[in-house]
Amino acid sequence: MTRQFFGTDGIRGTVGQAPITPDFILRLGHAVGRVLRRSQSRPLVLIGKDTRISGYMLESALESGFNSAGVDVMLLGPLPTPGVAYLTRTQRASLGVVISASHNPFDDNGIKFFSAQGSKLSDDWEREVEAALSEPAQWIASADLGKARRLNDAAGRYIEFCKSTFASDLTLKGLKIVVDAAHGAAYQIAPAVLHELGAEVVRIGCTPDGLNINCDVGATHPQALLEAVRQHGADYGVALDGDADRLQMVDAQGRLFNGDELLYLMVCERLARGEPVPGAVGTLMTNLAVELALQARGVSFVRAKVGDRYVLEELERRQWLLGGEGSGHLLALDKHSTGDGLVSALQVLQACVRSGQTLAQLLSGVELFPQTLINVRVSPGQDWQANPALTERLDQVRAELGESGRVLIRPSGTEPVVRVMVEAREAAQAERCAGALADCLRVQP
Repeated sequence: MTRQFFGTDGIRGTVGQAPITPDFILRLGHAVGRVLRRSQSRPLVLIGKDTRISGYMLESALESGFNSAGVDVMLLGPLPTPGVAYLTRTQRASLGVVISASHNPFDDNGIKFFSAQGSKLSDDWEREVEAALSEPAQWIASADLGKARRLNDAAGRYIEFCKSTFASDLTLKGLKIVVDAAHGAAYQIAPAVLHELGAEVVRIGCTPDGLNINCDVGATHPQALLEAVRQHGADYGVALDGDADRLQMVDAQGRLFNGDELLYLMVCERLARGEPVPGAVGTLMTNLAVELALQARGVSFVRAKVGDRYVLEELERRQWLLGGEGSGHLLALDKHSTGDGLVSALQVLQACVRSGQTLAQLLSGVELFPQTLINVRVSPGQDWQANPALTERLDQVRAELGESGRVLIRPSGTEPVVRVMVEAREAAQAERCAGALADCLRVQP
């Protein structure tokens, strides 16, 4: 059974358009509640959200749906996605739910779920929920309805958890750090964590109004952070996205570091402490320079499908700890069960403080290969893989690049687009090769 509603990271869309409507979200809560009650007599579900104005509406609908299926609800209020995952585990809840569309604009929203262990749920679980959605509602007796209450100190508990992932013998005293929370879920939490660890904190993107989440700020719009670091003469800048599960960082010179580089640094920091790191997991999009640099340090590298859930699955399968994506989703499974932008930032800052070196110094051995990405719109149902001109040109490009480059051609999971990515040591070569492949795709056989 294919999934109708679930994508790579829960259910997401434009508010007011199917499936992000109050009636569907109520049905979703009811269906998930019924699935939970197949194995538990009185499940408890935690619900957190980001700062979008639509969060109030969707939270109420979810709460009603769960209660109608005999499931108790604990409301957390605005809280980063990884914070919900953490509290789901520590509160011994049956499930964690996040109302967020991550880095999307305010008029989108979505629902994603965490298991009782604080990790992403499987495709099979999502299919079971979709099957329950297709069945008629089964309203339970009034005496068995679920109840709802609020966890008033949710933010404080998560702040203490984040601080606990930073080495107890180190401090951020003497560092000025700009924090950009994208007007999102970490707008209070991220500045508090860094301040309590000793840093002088400058806040931007920390005044949400329900409509400005991710608007020209945050991890997907790092220019605001770059400018603020320069303006305030800061040592570092930390940018999160709307639900704070991804990270970008800036140093005092205004250089931006992406998730690929930060993953490499996290590996090297553990190696420097004498900890074994058998391997790390990236994705099909991870920069080739990082793969080669890790292999040079004796660390195996494996690529998963794009999406942090697939990175997590590969880490768990191999019993490794470190993985991530260039977008800034980073996983350190000895610190948290899911990707956490703030915890990842603390791991990077810890490496800088412990070594006495800057980000640029720690990453001096890694120079990212230029990447060119071209999106080519294709007709629905077009069998682009059967294009003989593309096959011939692909062989030519791979022969030209050899071991010094890489080609990735993959369909988008959300729109009728094929993504062409070419990586090479020289930007001009990457652009030329990607353009030639894109031209072949545009000509239908």
